[in-house]
Amino acid sequence: MRYCYLFLACAGITAACTPSKPAPPPSVKVVRETVTVTRSDPDLDKRVARLELQVLARDAQIEDLQTRLDDTRAEVVRAMAKLQSVASRAQAASAMAEAEVALQSMRSGTAQEPVEAGQVTRLVKQSATEFDKQNYGGALYLANQAKTVASSYRGRLGSNREEARPGETLFAVPIKLKTTSKGNVREGPGTNFSVTFSADANSSITAYSYADEWIRVSDDSTGRAGWIHRTLVSRP
Repeated sequence: MRYCYLFLACAGITAACTPSKPAPPPSVKVVRETVTVTRSDPDLDKRVARLELQVLARDAQIEDLQTRLDDTRAEVVRAMAKLQSVASRAQAASAMAEAEVALQSMRSGTAQEPVEAGQVTRLVKQSATEFDKQNYGGALYLANQAKTVASSYRGRLGSNREEARPGETLFAVPIKLKTTSKGNVREGPGTNFSVTFSADANSSITAYSYADEWIRVSDDSTGRAGWIHRTLVSRP
């Protein structure tokens, strides 16, 4: 009886340790599609090929025409440069002479050579160099630039002004100022000069140059000119 129970117990343990049967794999559904291949039209392929060749030929023709146009423009520019050089020789010589006269006038008008005189001198020398190279167009351009600088200098001095005083220095450009209080505008840069007029406070004036602590100005409303001490003016 004891052996019977032992046999049943071993049978039960064996049954418990036996692995279960694995589940079958899921079925795979295969879908088959039908692809229809259409043969290309030979005539259509030939037409596309001809069009591509025509486009290629047209692009090459456009590039050739553009190159010829650029060459023609360059030739025209060279021809115009030659004509301009011949035509402007006399003009360049005349402009250079006028620039020289303007330079001498600038130097003789003041005891201290203004800054603009140095600019005009450089331009005149450069103009002469280009003239010697027979680049008359360039010489004319530089001479005109020199005359422009000299004219700007004279404009800042003012058409109705006296000659520049010793030690007077021009501003690079006219400066807009206003008076901070009522003050005297004198004939020269110092209290020893007589009073030209009295400027009211907050009067708008334009400054052109200075000498020591005095500023040469003109009244914007009346046009009267003179010298005023720097402590009486400020930027607006």
